[in-house]
Amino acid sequence: MVRVETPITAIAKRWTPSTKMVKRAALSAILMSVFIIVTGGAVRLTGSGLGCDTWPKCTDDSLFATPEQGLHGAIEFGNRLLAYVLSAAVGWAIIAVSSMKPRRRKLTRLAWSQFWIVLGNAILGGITVWAGLNPWTVAGHFLLANVLLAVAVITWVRIGEGDGPARPRAPLPVRRLSWAILATTVVLIVLGTSVTGSGKHAGDSSDVPRMPWDWSAAAHIHAIAAWVVCALAIAMWLALRVVDAPADTRARARDLLVVLLAQGAIGYVQYFTDVPEILVGFHMLGSAIMWIAVVRLVMSMRERGEAEPATLPGPSASAEQRESAQAL
Repeated sequence: MVRVETPITAIAKRWTPSTKMVKRAALSAILMSVFIIVTGGAVRLTGSGLGCDTWPKCTDDSLFATPEQGLHGAIEFGNRLLAYVLSAAVGWAIIAVSSMKPRRRKLTRLAWSQFWIVLGNAILGGITVWAGLNPWTVAGHFLLANVLLAVAVITWVRIGEGDGPARPRAPLPVRRLSWAILATTVVLIVLGTSVTGSGKHAGDSSDVPRMPWDWSAAAHIHAIAAWVVCALAIAMWLALRVVDAPADTRARARDLLVVLLAQGAIGYVQYFTDVPEILVGFHMLGSAIMWIAVVRLVMSMRERGEAEPATLPGPSASAEQRESAQAL
């Protein structure tokens, strides 16, 4: 069967990037993922969520924002354009990872999964506009952006590792604690969307539906979840010191604690100051940085060396066995 050469495979044949170059490409996807989360929040906080009346066009008659739509149209359309920059960053990561020698299939699949997440979230964003900023689709749009961020971070970490089996770097109870932190952080982020979905920043100046519960109660539940994550993070920091874990793993736990303390301070200040837009924006940035810190902490609990090379059968093996082993 003749294989069709795609532009990516053609580049991969002629170019072998350094590991540093590939990590930079993967890092660009991380940075753009964070940026799109923050700018998406800016669209909401400026009331520009319906600045473009429809999707994929900005109006029924124009692909671009029109002067009649004013600043809100420009902000919403600008955020849509940033989705193309994000796609370019993800595409650059895919090309760089696909060009590594030898080829790393699992890593390539991770890079490609970012593309499909971006595509899915673009469609979900269009549905959100069609639904008039329904708070449930808005929340889904934000959560899928965080899934993309997690996959981008995992890809970036995996580039610096081998493809051998994972080896633990901490005792089992400590590794389980890291997964508990990950799970509670997911709950924390989901609860954060319930606060936003029931709060004052609907994303548009018109009458946009809100989630059917009291905003203050949702904020208190969100705060309780944040305290649980903080308690687990403190326990992790202490546990890693007790078991004399590697320095970089202890650094990941320290980084998470610093981010959580800053994020908590911003959260409480914004709650007691009537949720000013600028602080909500910083809180969204902090949420993305916190999520990166959690994923990196979990990833630091294990390491991967190079995969073991396949051993060829000895002289007594049949010709068919030797040919089969050489083909692996």
